[in-house]
Amino acid sequence: MTWLITGGAGYIGAHVARAMTEAGERALVLDDLSAGVPARLPAGVPLVHGSSLDAGLLKRVCAEHAVSGVVHLAARKQVAESVARPTHYYRENVGGLATLLEAVAEAGIRRFLFSSSAAVYGSPDVDLITEETPCAPVNPYGETKLAGEWLVRAAGEAHGIATTCLRYFNVAGAAAPELADTGVFNIVPMVFDRLTRDEAPRIFGDDYPTPDGTCVRDYIHVADLAEAHLAAARRLTGETARGDLTVNIGRGEGVSVRELITVIGEVSGDRRAPVVEARRPGDAPRAVASAARAAEVLGWTARRGVTEMVESAWRGWLLRHGLGPAARL
Repeated sequence: MTWLITGGAGYIGAHVARAMTEAGERALVLDDLSAGVPARLPAGVPLVHGSSLDAGLLKRVCAEHAVSGVVHLAARKQVAESVARPTHYYRENVGGLATLLEAVAEAGIRRFLFSSSAAVYGSPDVDLITEETPCAPVNPYGETKLAGEWLVRAAGEAHGIATTCLRYFNVAGAAAPELADTGVFNIVPMVFDRLTRDEAPRIFGDDYPTPDGTCVRDYIHVADLAEAHLAAARRLTGETARGDLTVNIGRGEGVSVRELITVIGEVSGDRRAPVVEARRPGDAPRAVASAARAAEVLGWTARRGVTEMVESAWRGWLLRHGLGPAARL
């Protein structure tokens, strides 16, 4: 079968494309290249330049390439931007998904894997977030992901499509330096950027009800996340795949912001003390996944730790910015 991976030239998408092709799956990528990099794609994987909002293009791609399953990763994903441009986020994330699902139903495709987010939960006051934890997103980005899940499930039920929604926690690292994140929106590249500019890392609030006062998060290596997609896609191809599955993708272990910055200092060799600034609105004190369902249903468990995430991300940062060989590790 052939999997269409939307957003497959992006940071996460390229890792998914690589994991699936290395496992023998056939893949095709659709990407508008607003954040995607064609050079990230494995050799032999076709790239179609276009948007999931383009209904005509989607119908042609599904027909011409005999697509039999979809992995939908294409989305806008910056929280602050979603607050400033909510209509843009709803149009891109929900409108694009609706257009894609219409094409999928028309083409008779019966397998659909949706990239969701832990942002659907908002700021729950629990030690471990399970898939049954109530969803209460606190920003438009999280709202679009929750609305996307609703839409995926409704379309699946209406058209006989087996669906899976993967709720990612905090993604970091790289399977290879050339696949590293090129954005400076997540905490690891944000700290790298500060150090590169000879500035101290920033901590937003150190008075949270956590062991060291800083927010605690669940960090997942992007290569582990890609393997989770492979496991979910293969489950969808099974004869028993029916209805919808919703799964958290995390390690089930919390790491505080201060602990993460300490690891970054050890890896980079720049151990300067972070500066503490005011809390950011909407930051939950703790957001850590229960990974039990992923292990039980997908047979998947994260294998890589935080140090490996930071080391691999640092190698990618050095390569991209021409700051010296990865041997500095």
